Parts: sequence; structure tokens; C-alpha cells
Amino acid sequence: MIYLNGKFTPIEEALIPVLDRGFIFGDGVYEVIPVYSRHPFRLQEHLQRLQNSLMSIRLENPHSEDQWRTIIGQVIDLNETDDQSIYLQVTRGVAKRDHAFPVDSVPTVLVTSNPLNPPRDEQLQKGVSAITATDNRWLRCDVKSTALLPNVLLRQLAADAGCVETILLRDGQLTEGSASNVFVVKSGIVLTLAKSNLILPGITYDVVLELVQANGIAHELRSVAKTELDDADEIWITSSSKEILPVTTLDGSPVGKGKPGPVFQRLHELYQSYKAQVMRAPGQ
Repeated sequence: MIYLNGKFTPIEEALIPVLDRGFIFGDGVYEVIPVYSRHPFRLQEHLQRLQNSLMSIRLENPHSEDQWRTIIGQVIDLNETDDQSIYLQVTRGVAKRDHAFPVDSVPTVLVTSNPLNPPRDEQLQKGVSAITATDNRWLRCDVKSTALLPNVLLRQLAADAGCVETILLRDGQLTEGSASNVFVVKSGIVLTLAKSNLILPGITYDVVLELVQANGIAHELRSVAKTELDDADEIWITSSSKEILPVTTLDGSPVGKGKPGPVFQRLHELYQSYKAQVMRAPGQ
């Protein structure tokens, strides 16, 4: 069961007009929200990021935070699994095909649910493989836009190579993954980029930084060169679906000792503990 423009319906019966600007231009934004035991994780932060994306593309938010919470809660209740991945999308709506904004279109709002598939135990114990590629996307990667063709093509490079992710480099400097943020560990220090227009402001990225700060783990927000990536002791990718996932092979070579490192092990434990704590808190 999904929500589409004010109505709940089976996904097989949902229809969107062909002139919807999300279909024609990719003119819209989206969010992906993990749900654990029917509780959406850091919902306020996801809704704030949605608001930021909408403001960036000059599209008025069609719902208040309370309305979003109600809609998302209803979609969760209408679907069977306890752990879900909520996908919500807002486009500029239906209008005659013209690049300029339509004057009176009504936004299209879609909310769907799929079973949540967090990392498997084997992936956490052995790590995963990734490749690197040139980051050839646009310069507003902080907007969670539905126009994801560059990400799709970059992610397919990893799929073709039998890898989980493509880690991106712009002018010899790390940016992020095709569908994740990236952290590097060298000599016990956690390294990652500060937020900018070149990376998505990840919700899990925020949690990791909060945890390293709260637990006195050495960290730096700065540029990371390709040479540092190649020489890293540990590499992690983070996202709402991947949580924190260790990369143990990069471009066919082992990362560090070729197995998940001690800093990852600690952060994974801290993250799972934090997640359980948040899910027990009122209002989550």
C-alpha cells in the first residue's frame, strides 16, 4: 500500500500522468527513511533535509511536519513488515512540457514502503568491495534530487565489477559514494569531508560524527586525497540502508589488513546501541 496525492492505494493501481515534471525532467526531490520495529529513524532530520532540498529547487513543501508524520505513519501501518524503507518523493507536478516553472501546477506527492534490508552479517564480518571512479555529477550534490542518472551510471560500474559501491573522486580528492557517504581511517583518526555542495548531507553521516565526538574518537573534517584513500587503514560507506559498512577491498587491493578494522568495530557497536536507544525514546 502506498500514498499518492492524498489517497492510499495498492501500488499496482497507482498512476501518475505522463506530463508529471518528475517523469519529464527529473524535477523533484526525495527521501529514504529507515524504519525499525515500525519506528522511523531520525524522522525529524529526514524531514528537515527534505525541506532543504525543496527550498533549493524553489518548490514549496506541500505538507507540514505533522502532516508528513501522519502520512508516513499510515503507510507504515498499512504494510506488513516491521522493518521498512520508506521512500517519499515530491515533484513539481503536471504541466505542459516547458523548462520554466509552471505557474499553477500542484506538487505530486508519493510515499511508498519496501522491506528494509540492512547489511548482512557476512558483509559486516568480512567487509565489501568497492571501486573508484571520477565524480562527473553536477555541482549541487547536496540536493537529494530525483535526477539520478549520473549516480545510476556510476553505481552500475560497481555492479559490473561485482562490487557494492563506487567511491568518487573529483580532481584527485574524495567526495562520496554513488549512493553513500565515505569515511577513511588512518592511524586511528577518522577522516571525512565537511558538508558542502559536493556531497549529500547524510543522516547516517551525522550520526557517525555525533558518535565519534561523544566518545572521544579522533577525527578530522577535511579533504582526503586519492593517495590517502589508497593508503587507508579502514574505509567505511554510510547511508540509511547500509548503516555503517566496511570496505575491505578497493580497486582490487586490500584496504589495510583486508578485514574490518577496530575503529569500525567500535563505531558499529556504538551505532547499534544508539539506534536502540533512539527507538525507545518518546516521539520516535
